[in-house]
Amino acid sequence: MASSKKVITREEWEKRLNSVKIRIEDMNELVMNFLVTEGYVEAAERFQLESGTEYIDLATITDRMAVKKAVQSGNVEDAIEKVNDLNPEILDTNPQLFFHLQQQRLIELIRDGKIEEALKFAQEELAPRGEENQCFLEELERTVALLAFEDVSNCPVGELLDISQRLKTASEVNAAILTSQSHEKDPKLPSLLKMLMGVQNQLDEKASYPRINDISTATLEDPSL
Repeated sequence: MASSKKVITREEWEKRLNSVKIRIEDMNELVMNFLVTEGYVEAAERFQLESGTEYIDLATITDRMAVKKAVQSGNVEDAIEKVNDLNPEILDTNPQLFFHLQQQRLIELIRDGKIEEALKFAQEELAPRGEENQCFLEELERTVALLAFEDVSNCPVGELLDISQRLKTASEVNAAILTSQSHEKDPKLPSLLKMLMGVQNQLDEKASYPRINDISTATLEDPSL
């Protein structure tokens, strides 16, 4: 017969939580890390003034967000120029990222109905890279397949024309720029929240306790006994 779970009261649980000491400086750095990584320039500036948290030159966020916005808008050539203005080594040392940006350029040409230009671009800019890398070749073939369908809604790779593809490429560029600036490419806060939920799930097997079910409010909810 399975043993019953240990029941931890709200009073006891809150007492345990309050016994954990967390420095306000660490909390501030965690918030600033999120704002900087996600590119919330104005919020980061205000938070820096209010908390006195020193982080990085916030001007670099504006430059990074300009690149991200260009990709999200389909202006890939502009994005590539901006990346090279920031740091030419980013694309020079990351062939996969450069290929994905060029692939996105091809997708935008196809989206705009510039078929001849798209074919020429694929042959001159992407095909040589596909000959050197099998993964690149497969991605190129998937992208060119868009040209075989007048109605992309029936195309098995039609998702390449979705806004999600732009967002995916923009996210990859954003991460590369952050890495080049010796900054984490992903914010720490979401990882910590994911860890919290995972630990709670493990604890659920052994005890009943006030848990956080909605991380947006972080409200402790009493267990149903």
